[in-house]
Amino acid sequence: SLRAPLSPVAIRPDRIECGTWITAAAITKSPLVLENCRAEEMTSVLSAFRDMGVGLDISEDGTTIAVHPGERLYPLRIETAPYPGFPTDMQAQFLALMCLAEGTSQIVENIFENRFMHVAELRRLGAKIRVRQNTATVLGPCRLVAAPLMATDLRASASLVLAALAAEGETTIRRIYHLDRGYARLDRSLRELGADVRRETE
Repeated sequence: SLRAPLSPVAIRPDRIECGTWITAAAITKSPLVLENCRAEEMTSVLSAFRDMGVGLDISEDGTTIAVHPGERLYPLRIETAPYPGFPTDMQAQFLALMCLAEGTSQIVENIFENRFMHVAELRRLGAKIRVRQNTATVLGPCRLVAAPLMATDLRASASLVLAALAAEGETTIRRIYHLDRGYARLDRSLRELGADVRRETE
């Protein structure tokens, strides 16, 4: 016999992707409106953005977030934690953003060991970051200048793209295929928003 047709299933929006786009707006000082979000699932991340000086307007139903970057980013200390705490999957993106903050910021990584592999690549751009055990300290603000980079994993790839958007000159990031596991055509979306980004095949 035939099976009954499956009921439609609503796919929940990805809070990490939403947070990455807010970071992109903040790091480039570009206003942005994000739709189909779930702000109630992002309270720790949204609070961190606000503490850094990023203006956010959230619709009553929590599905639309308007980003209004300020002229200045403030330093911040963050500790990753299980949900609903600050997600480890936003750690790399915030580390890139902290490079532009006016003061010393810190991220304490409490979830995974050895999750600061992107720090070495951010340093190639000029980031001043110290790592001791599970804590990364960013001595901002940093002048970021283009350099050849190598992506190591999904979130590290995102952080390098974000930092490259803020860096002077043209940055080349290799092994960018990691991005495709977590972001749908990130390069194309950035181009549509005005970023000078292109994907090349070696």
